[in-house]
Amino acid sequence: MAKLTAKARKKIPSSKFALPGKNGKPGKYPVENASHARDALSRESEMVAKGKLSPEQASKIKHKADAVLGKHDTSYHNKDCKGC
Repeated sequence: MAKLTAKARKKIPSSKFALPGKNGKPGKYPVENASHARDALSRESEMVAKGKLSPEQASKIKHKADAVLGKHDTSYHNKDCKGC
């Protein structure tokens, strides 16, 4: 995976982050391509294990990353998935 520079990260739209930013800060877990989506999935499980990520946040990351990777039908939007 290519390193994402700060300049390139700022150009990514907030919709391409699994977790949106708050108070003008950039989002977390960019999922703008398959490589970054796979990385977000691996980091998500790592952070849950460390207790630094809630199950709700982990679910959002998994949902968005899976959509990028084509692992579920993106034409269907789960009404229970808030912020996905």
